[in-house]
Amino acid sequence: MPIVTLQEAQANLADLVHRLAPGECVTIMENDRPVARLMVSRTTRVQPARPRPPVTGVPRAGQYEGRLVIPADFKEPLEEMREYME
Repeated sequence: MPIVTLQEAQANLADLVHRLAPGECVTIMENDRPVARLMVSRTTRVQPARPRPPVTGVPRAGQYEGRLVIPADFKEPLEEMREYME
């Protein structure tokens, strides 16, 4: 387990990460005391970005007018509930 100073880690962080084998770790010291441990995950795998669906158009107000019909008695109580309403 390699040991590096905080200043060394700040200067060479990318190099430290790329040199580590999966599961290996580096201890970062400051004033002769361990302050952090840098470890590369065993399953480091970059997930590919999901492709976004194509934009098919811009929605317009009133585009679906007339496609949904609400009956006139929509707010009237249901027959099954009539006895509870009286």
